[in-house]
Amino acid sequence: MTTVGEEGPGDRRKRRDLLSMYYGKSGEPGKEATSSDQLDIDGPGFDPDTFFTRLVKEKSLTDLMKKEDELLNQITTLDSEMQTLVYENYDKFIKATETIRQMKQDFRNMEEEMTKLSTAMNSITKSSEDIERTLRDRKQEISKLASVHVLLKKLQFLFELPNRLKQAMEAQAYGQAVRYYIQARKLLEQYGEISSFKKISEECNEIVSQVAGILKAKFRNEECTPQQLNECIELLLHLKEPADLLCDEYLIRAKVKIDADLDELHRQIVLMETIKEQISTDLPADILEFVDIGCNGFISDLSLVIASYQELFIHRFQSNVELSRAASNKLIEFVQKSFNRYFDYVEKRVGFEKETGDNTLLVRALDRFYRRLQAMNKLLPTVDFTESGTQIVYRAACGRVSHYFESLKQYFAACLTDIRQALAAQQASARNQRSLSDFLDNLQKSFIDQLKATLTNLQAFVASDITFCARPVFRQPFCTQQVREGFVVRMFQHIFQHATNCCEMTSEKSSIPAPLLLILSKLCLDFSTSTIQYMVVLVEEQFFIQNKAGLTSISELCRESKETAQKLLTHYVRLEGTVVSQMIRKSIDTRDWVNTIEPRNVRAVMKRVVEDITAIDIKVGQLYEEGSRKEQSSDSSKRTAASRQMGRTIASFTPSTIDPSVINNINKLFSERIEIFSEIDFNKVSVLTGIIKISLKTFLECVRLRTFGKYGLQQTQVDTHYLYTYLWRFVSDENLISFLLDEIVNSTLQRCVDPVPMEPSVIECICDRG
Repeated sequence: MTTVGEEGPGDRRKRRDLLSMYYGKSGEPGKEATSSDQLDIDGPGFDPDTFFTRLVKEKSLTDLMKKEDELLNQITTLDSEMQTLVYENYDKFIKATETIRQMKQDFRNMEEEMTKLSTAMNSITKSSEDIERTLRDRKQEISKLASVHVLLKKLQFLFELPNRLKQAMEAQAYGQAVRYYIQARKLLEQYGEISSFKKISEECNEIVSQVAGILKAKFRNEECTPQQLNECIELLLHLKEPADLLCDEYLIRAKVKIDADLDELHRQIVLMETIKEQISTDLPADILEFVDIGCNGFISDLSLVIASYQELFIHRFQSNVELSRAASNKLIEFVQKSFNRYFDYVEKRVGFEKETGDNTLLVRALDRFYRRLQAMNKLLPTVDFTESGTQIVYRAACGRVSHYFESLKQYFAACLTDIRQALAAQQASARNQRSLSDFLDNLQKSFIDQLKATLTNLQAFVASDITFCARPVFRQPFCTQQVREGFVVRMFQHIFQHATNCCEMTSEKSSIPAPLLLILSKLCLDFSTSTIQYMVVLVEEQFFIQNKAGLTSISELCRESKETAQKLLTHYVRLEGTVVSQMIRKSIDTRDWVNTIEPRNVRAVMKRVVEDITAIDIKVGQLYEEGSRKEQSSDSSKRTAASRQMGRTIASFTPSTIDPSVINNINKLFSERIEIFSEIDFNKVSVLTGIIKISLKTFLECVRLRTFGKYGLQQTQVDTHYLYTYLWRFVSDENLISFLLDEIVNSTLQRCVDPVPMEPSVIECICDRG
């Protein structure tokens, strides 16, 4: 037996089991603990002796000390939590005690009030029974007298009605007069045929007709306020005036105010046109003010008309479906005609904003315009105003995209014009020479910056706080078809088309400088490698484009860009090759090769060819990498190889039993075929190789059309040796130069009337001196 304040193990176990049941712990009260539960320090069957014995057997001294620290920390934590719980529960018990004390006091007062109420109810019941008992015998008689009294009151009101109507009409209290008449109308209709009431009925009808006429006149008065107008219509409807005529007259009356609001919008449109044509000096409202004028004037007044019309006609005739439908159709027709004119003015005014640079004001105005249309949808659900509003907003956004596209086209064309002028100025003056890479970097940077700035401006249409951008019918086509395809992709394709047009121009009509072709080629190549990928991904991220079905792929755009770069580079090679070729052709066509003097120097045109090729090499090197060449020998060995090759060529034309042309054809069989107009790679060596092949091929074809004398042959030998000495370093394969120059000398020998070649040593001496 335990004393007060003490508790045995059975009490503790019982209390622990009850707490476990309350908090949803598993297990039943009084269930014996298993061996695993005896080692669970948080379990109900924990045995400290078993737990301690197990720890001593399995743990080392270090682990035991760690376990001791861990248990001490847990004990400290549990003590703190226990103390907190005690404090919290103590506070709750105190509050509960106070609450119970207050409830006892309240119930004591309530019992007193209920006792009083019960006493009063008993008294009322007793009085009611006494009254019923007293009047039980005279109840029928009282009912008859009451009904007679009511009838007499009605007859009295009926006899006094004409005077009351006259007094109300004289006091201009038309509403009161109508209410009097409505109260008596059933009696007049019921007893109107009785002679004593017939005169009263006629007199009342005459007065009411006068009231109706006054109300109609007031209804048609333009100075009548909306509140007075609604009151007149309501009174006329109570007087059973034809509802369809009142509907028409109400809408005609409302049209005056609506047309005045629309005329103000039209005046703003006229002001914009006159300002554009510099006819008027009056400043029109900006786009946001214009929308505010429409919202605060036209839409507000029309909303009031719709609400009043619905209240006066449509809601009143809900029981009559046919009449309600007819009234609703009249309202819808009126609203649609008004809004069609309003939409036309808004779209015209938005059209004047195409030339502005910033979209912020325009987007705010369109958003405000669209929000008011959404409110109109709630007021008149049978008409979808937002559909037409969305189309206006979309066309406005498309107009901005088109404006930005044209502006960027003009900007790009202006950049190209600036480069052309700078190139022309550099060609005229040797001072302040700028690298082509500088022109390219400036062009590319300025174009990309302008493109990104435009995208930032267009983002205003899809901002999170803009209402109309949440509609898929606007957002999806605007972001994909307009911004991505209609602006970014279309702009790149415009550049490609412009570059292609430069390539398709004939040399006589073309005024495109060759360095500009080179810059455009490198620009398109950079577009294909990085710029297109960057810009398309950027626009997809900025405008949240997820569905890319049916859109131009990045790979397709990059392929088109690379093809354009290839066309430009090929055209550049042919253009520069043509320039050098014309110089060579002119030098050959204007010389008498049969009667020319003995060569003493390299011809000036050949020096000019080398200079031009060197200048081209410098320009191309500013934009393109070097490229790969076949393994080449040293410069000193070039001269030896050239002399050896010249010796073989001369030896092939020494007197023999074989025709020299046959020997030349045999040599061609063992030489690789050279394709003059082969594909140009994007490197400097390939570009220079293409230009040199075109130039030397022209040299060869010009030689085949001429006849040479002894010194003409020797001059050709000197020129070809000079060209080989300086041009081998520009090409990818020196054998190509050697083959073409051998062809030129062989063709000259075949067409020489006195084929006496010059000694290789003399040729080298002349070339060294030249």
